[in-house]
Amino acid sequence: MDGVELQILWSNLIGIVSEQARALQRIAFSPIVREAGDLANGLFDEKARMVAQAVTGTPGHINSLAAAARNLLDHTDMDKLRPGDVLITNDPWMSAGHFFDITIISPIFRNGRIIAYAGSTIHHSDIGGYGIGSGARDIHEEGLWIPVMKLYEEGRPNETLFSIIKRNVRTPDALMGDLGAQVSSGMIAAERLNALCDRYDLDDISELSEEIIARSEKATREAIAKLPAGTWHGASTFDVPGGEVIELKTAVTVDPDAGEITIDFDGSSGPSAMGINVVPAYTHAYATFAIRSTLNPDLPNNAGSLAPIKLKLPDACVVNAQYPSPVNARHVVGMYVPFPILKALAQILPDAVIAEGSGAVWTIQIQGKDTSGKPFTSSMFNYSGGMGARAHKPGLSAICYPTGVSAVPVEVLEASYPIAFTCKELERGTGGKGRQPGGDGQRIGYRMRTNSRWLLNTIPSRLSHGPEGVFGGGDGAKGSFQINGQDVADTRKREMNPDDEVFMITPGGGGYGQA
Repeated sequence: MDGVELQILWSNLIGIVSEQARALQRIAFSPIVREAGDLANGLFDEKARMVAQAVTGTPGHINSLAAAARNLLDHTDMDKLRPGDVLITNDPWMSAGHFFDITIISPIFRNGRIIAYAGSTIHHSDIGGYGIGSGARDIHEEGLWIPVMKLYEEGRPNETLFSIIKRNVRTPDALMGDLGAQVSSGMIAAERLNALCDRYDLDDISELSEEIIARSEKATREAIAKLPAGTWHGASTFDVPGGEVIELKTAVTVDPDAGEITIDFDGSSGPSAMGINVVPAYTHAYATFAIRSTLNPDLPNNAGSLAPIKLKLPDACVVNAQYPSPVNARHVVGMYVPFPILKALAQILPDAVIAEGSGAVWTIQIQGKDTSGKPFTSSMFNYSGGMGARAHKPGLSAICYPTGVSAVPVEVLEASYPIAFTCKELERGTGGKGRQPGGDGQRIGYRMRTNSRWLLNTIPSRLSHGPEGVFGGGDGAKGSFQINGQDVADTRKREMNPDDEVFMITPGGGGYGQA
């Protein structure tokens, strides 16, 4: 396959997964999907290897989805899959790390045989159980666990499973609508891929996928081969809800001869009693993202480019969650995974790394009754702090590296739920000083339009210490979370009075270089 033909076909594949993602967002019911883009879409070959991904979405979902397709199919009799079948799971260890993230895989048939799979993962509005937050004591308190099974069989819905899901969640209409969006986006991918095969007279995409994956892996190994051999160390320390301090340590070993990088998390904090533990697939997702974004970010992200990056995880470790550890708020630790890796890489790729940023998004969920007495449960909404500064540019403000998820606009939230925002603006000067300053955090205040008591679930971090600068850059400011003007550290699910006001300032990013 020559380069011109490959580029044409590759552009078509990217067009397919991009349309798949756009359709998912347009059809979805929940603001967290429709507005924030908390999702991932991918196309997999007949061997369940990720060939192409949509640029819309988060690394935690996209790179977890890369492994999830294989996991689902390993627990399925693939010979018995038929057109119209749709597989589902939210098993944290098979997909994206907590029950809220539901993964859908649909086989794509051509001339009676499977030629590919379309996959998606999205964060759903509710999954029953504890709700958003880190307060559950084990995974069984966190919500409904859906094993690998068929959501649809030959186009017919699994009515028993649908009934079980609807009876166990607080927002059945939104969840059913979002599941329908996932299934529909897979159908669009199947239609477009078959049209591609018709247009270019292809029986399948096996030769195309082999070429794309092989070239991506070769280019990644060649990029690693240009680095010096050795092991470099990094560490990142941060506080999480309740004041617990977590330390992530990494030893990044470069083997240029093999074209491989190994990341060892030995020495990191042990498991937590709170639901902030991270399953291996989610750790792998953000670890590989850190390497890929510094090494050669222009390469396609697929099974080939991910293959040369290896992980070693200690058995008793917060980033290697073991059953039945609670994992509901796994992003609180998982989104910090890139920072110790970047600190290690700073010693050999100083111009390619960034300073520490605010880290995990601050997630919020509200429940209660509006002034008419109608109950509501919001989907999750998030706010970011400042991004760490770069070698030649300041850090971006109110942007959360590494997740990429957007904030739901205030207008959408106020139209969807009985919430009234009292302020939302940048908190100037919270970014760390430096040759390049860190990005600023933001100030957010809100209260509820209700006559009843309501429930607040929120998950901040970095309330004690701000993000560190790099190469002499200053630290970013720490965050602040208040209720009625009083600092609050323990932010697990709280019952609130009708007139209570929530006020928070997200952390700033660290600076790069001495000012």
